Amino acid sequence: DSDSKHLLISEVDHEVNSGPMNIQFDSSDLRSKRPFYIEPTNIVNVNNAIQRVSDHASAMNKRIHYYSRLTTPADKALAGFTTGMCVIILMGLLTLYCCYRVVKSRTMISSLDTTMWEYPDVCRYYFGSFGQWSSLLFSLVSLIGAMIVYWVLMSNFLFNTGKFIFNFIHHINDTDTVLSTNNSNPVICPSAGSGGQPDNSSMIFYANDTEIQLFEKWWNKSKTVPFYLVGLLLPLLNFKSPSFFSKFNILGTVSVLYLIFLVTLKAVRLGFHLEFHWFIPTEFFVPEIRFQFPQLTGVLTLAFFIHNCIITLLKNNKNQENNVRDLCIAYLLVTLTYLYIGVLVFASFPSPPLSKDCIEQNFLDNFPSSDTLSFIARIFLLFQMMTVYPLLGYLARVQLLGHVFGDVYPSIFHVLVLNLIIVGAGVIMACFYPNIGGIIRYSGAACGLAFVFIYPSLIYIISLYHEERLTWPKLIFHVFIIILGLANLIVQFFM
Repeated sequence: DSDSKHLLISEVDHEVNSGPMNIQFDSSDLRSKRPFYIEPTNIVNVNNAIQRVSDHASAMNKRIHYYSRLTTPADKALAGFTTGMCVIILMGLLTLYCCYRVVKSRTMISSLDTTMWEYPDVCRYYFGSFGQWSSLLFSLVSLIGAMIVYWVLMSNFLFNTGKFIFNFIHHINDTDTVLSTNNSNPVICPSAGSGGQPDNSSMIFYANDTEIQLFEKWWNKSKTVPFYLVGLLLPLLNFKSPSFFSKFNILGTVSVLYLIFLVTLKAVRLGFHLEFHWFIPTEFFVPEIRFQFPQLTGVLTLAFFIHNCIITLLKNNKNQENNVRDLCIAYLLVTLTYLYIGVLVFASFPSPPLSKDCIEQNFLDNFPSSDTLSFIARIFLLFQMMTVYPLLGYLARVQLLGHVFGDVYPSIFHVLVLNLIIVGAGVIMACFYPNIGGIIRYSGAACGLAFVFIYPSLIYIISLYHEERLTWPKLIFHVFIIILGLANLIVQFFM
């Protein structure tokens, strides 16, 4: 029985202590049981093992924040301008507190040396094999959900990049085929006339031009482009080591800074277009309060999601006593970024003549493919995502194959089958359900239920109970957090 096997033994005194549920740990088995553990020899050299683990955990975190910034304006339109801002702030505070509980979870275990533990180790200590495997499951939901969204976005960016080049060569103005503003800074509404869903074709209709018809046939956002990415990215996923791709992490910062610059410049040029109606929508404006706001909470759960690797990231802090301060600063900056981009895009969206409901889930789709600044943004994001995607695939391989087979690279056949499944899921979603907001909120609410709401609160309750410090206010508050997490997941299926 694996649960009766010792899973952590102190290297100093070899003392064995049981956890609150009689789950014991052995250091010889600990590393192979960590969903986020990466063997040092798989990357560069042994001396920088902790830094490398943090680099890859950081990549897991970066994957979320880029596409969350792209979807924030549309989610704000769904929730309402005022409601959207309030929800972003409240979700930031709630997820920050839960993340704080994760950071402090190791210190609640006084009977063992938890210096080298990750959060899944804490879950296993309290919940046994169920904690280990459930943390693996929800972590994979987060990872694979992120990889699917990446595939949809990369298909979008690659499609629009090719379309920009084609239109530039043939002097085609694609704003003539969709509802748009007629000025020097055109904004388009791709979903107008398509049942509220973005048109996945190239939106060029010149039936007499054979060359353009061929382009339409072979360069289609949902029918061809997602398959072109397979030939480029599938070989990269089969690399044994992802160290080469981790060198491009700086591109994430550059992409975010450029997005902020782009949004600011567009807002200055377009000006603000706002009217305040609390409950009743108008032709061009949405009410301040809309009951679709739970869609935003699902997206934000993943947008603020760093809980499964926060302990790993903070291990590199030179001054460990500053961990809580640094965590608060990080959440503050992320929240301000979401608010800044969401507010500026929503407020500057030209209404009239376009309705605020025209804001796309990827707000770059509201700018025509001929827009040079948006073209540069898509190039930045496409290249950055193509370097992070293999890192995410490597982490999925480490977690799943490492647990099932005890080896992160059992054979090229095992790795290829896993990668084909992941890539296939991305291609299918890009072809039939390219709804990044929907994918984010479902996967966010699912993995957030465990890592954000249930595990941190339940572990804190159990710890206080065993220390005989549990009070009714603390119990009620943390049970309420768990109920919020359950409600957040359930309500996504009714929106």
